[in-house]
Amino acid sequence: MNVPKKLKLFFLFTIVATLLLSACSSSDTNGDKAEDGKVKLRFATWDVGDDVELQQGLIDQFNAENSDIEVVLEAYGGDYDTKITAGIGAKDAPDIMYMWNYPQYKDALEPLDSYIKDRGEEYKSNFYEALWNYNSVGEDIYGLPVGYTTHVVYYNKDLFDAAGLEYPKAGWTWEDLQQAAKKLTDKEKKITGFAFPGQPDPYDFEMYLWGNGASYVDSKGKLDGNLNSKKSIETFTMFQNMLEDSIAITTEGYGDTEMKTGRVGMLINGAWYLSAFKEAGINYGVVEIPSFGDKPSASIVSSSGIAMSKDSKHKEAAFKFMEFWTGEQANKARLSFELPVLKSVVESEKLQEDPIKKVFYNMLEQSEGYTPTSFVTEDWSKLSDDLSLVFEQIFNPSTRVDPKEALNSVAK
Repeated sequence: MNVPKKLKLFFLFTIVATLLLSACSSSDTNGDKAEDGKVKLRFATWDVGDDVELQQGLIDQFNAENSDIEVVLEAYGGDYDTKITAGIGAKDAPDIMYMWNYPQYKDALEPLDSYIKDRGEEYKSNFYEALWNYNSVGEDIYGLPVGYTTHVVYYNKDLFDAAGLEYPKAGWTWEDLQQAAKKLTDKEKKITGFAFPGQPDPYDFEMYLWGNGASYVDSKGKLDGNLNSKKSIETFTMFQNMLEDSIAITTEGYGDTEMKTGRVGMLINGAWYLSAFKEAGINYGVVEIPSFGDKPSASIVSSSGIAMSKDSKHKEAAFKFMEFWTGEQANKARLSFELPVLKSVVESEKLQEDPIKKVFYNMLEQSEGYTPTSFVTEDWSKLSDDLSLVFEQIFNPSTRVDPKEALNSVAK
């Protein structure tokens, strides 16, 4: 039969369309949708134990309230990064995943700016502004904030009372801290005023430079003139001098063990120690990190977020769950172990009236606008290793290299 050319094209179009529809139907039945026709979303968490039980409870609630979506929790625990990396490599990443190392994973994540914009400015502004820097790379947002901690100064009230010292207050300076550390130090009783790690985490330590108007690199990732700037050298020298003056000690950990035994008066760290010190019966208080005098101090932020795989086939549904996971109800459900990231929850729960938790929020508000070097430099892993060696040289009692010399060795 001699088929007209137009009819041939029509048949061809029909066959192609049928094949496409068949492929889509096959895709939906091969993991994209549950057997009951619901959109199936995989959600990966790094948490373990009781936290996973709480998360599963929230997921059950979301699933019950959304008849067209089924979220399945995948708890990876200590293998989190390994499994996420493997999933991304195999084009089989979870639709939604907990995230902190955005620079490493950004190419596999969906930018969220358009989703956030669609929800309106009020939606975005309810999150603390400082947290967006930690869930973005460059100009693109890749995650929604879930939890955070800033760093604060923990101090032993009993040791302050024994030394006849007033408790430190917001607005104090590094000079004030050093004077307090000197009065707290008692060699006979083996008590030292201040403690910090002998090998500080380079990611954490940069906050001290920020407070003094310095940083490891500039916005273009340049080390020379920044890491070894006058203000940076001054900061490292101050910490080294506290060791030389025997009013501070370096510790293998973060000083929490020494504080629990009453041998250290002050240390700086995040909210992780709140429950630990309470359980240990330590009579402690917290206060903002001291300033260098001319401007407020700043803190590094340890932030957790949730991100979406760029390969997810159900992105609108995924973002709907992400909204739920970072919303008011979920923030309140995690109050027992996580600092809320929403201003509305902080207000409703009166957390700014809590003498402990308000300090973490004060530090968060005054740390806005700072971007860690790990989000700027192309090879943070190598720089972090180099800085760890520098810290060892500067703070180790067997070396105590001049900070200027040590910092120049990396910067130049």
